[in-house]
Amino acid sequence: MTFENILLEKKNSIAYVTVNRPKVLNALNMATMEELRVAFTDIKDDAAIRVAILTGSGEKAFIAGADISELAKHDAVSGKEYTHRGQSVLDLIENLGKPVIACINGFALGGGCEIAMACSMRLACSSAKLGQPEVKLGILPGYGGTQRLPRLVGKGVAMQLVLTGEIISAEEAHRVGLVNEVVAATELIPRAEAIAQKIIANAPLAIQYAMEAVNHGLNLTLAEGLYLEATLFGVCCATEDKTEGTTAFLEKRAAVFKGK
Repeated sequence: MTFENILLEKKNSIAYVTVNRPKVLNALNMATMEELRVAFTDIKDDAAIRVAILTGSGEKAFIAGADISELAKHDAVSGKEYTHRGQSVLDLIENLGKPVIACINGFALGGGCEIAMACSMRLACSSAKLGQPEVKLGILPGYGGTQRLPRLVGKGVAMQLVLTGEIISAEEAHRVGLVNEVVAATELIPRAEAIAQKIIANAPLAIQYAMEAVNHGLNLTLAEGLYLEATLFGVCCATEDKTEGTTAFLEKRAAVFKGK
């Protein structure tokens, strides 16, 4: 599979997706978004892949935001379509059924921060910078920033970041709950791989349904979320992996899961 704006590599049950436009700090244009759609659709359909790691090319940026030269051309009608198309790619990433770990290796601004928020978890190097500076361009976040950010950090902090357009450090992002961990740049991918291997050791369907329970449960009342959790728990109980997992535990051996 050949791409112009991203790289896709697969090894050891992990897919590595790298936005590869370092000359423009990996800025997002629609061509890049469509390549991400193709790559993550392939990852979703590849049973051999259990976890994806998403990062940016070079040492300066994860994704520094939208391609402003492209963005400047939009009117009301095309701008709405532009955001819908981008939102659908982020929805694919968020609801992939497989964990996606964002490795934030530099600037994650605007659409870059929004893509990171659509991932299952976020690791940042100590020099990373994050923010939603869209208001400085006369627009608002359009790839889910106004919706995912308050769900991650709370309404007050999200309002401050969105309305000021302030860019924050990795440590501040960790303090407010925007990133899971801050590590040295050289440890970013190895740390993501270590987390991935822990996930890969677990039952694939249990991982998929647990993610579904969390993602969809956030939009439900507690009672509705608990009902969803119980339903998905019941589905897990009917899988071969559940039988293997419980049997292996009782026999004091490592489970061999098949995703069935």
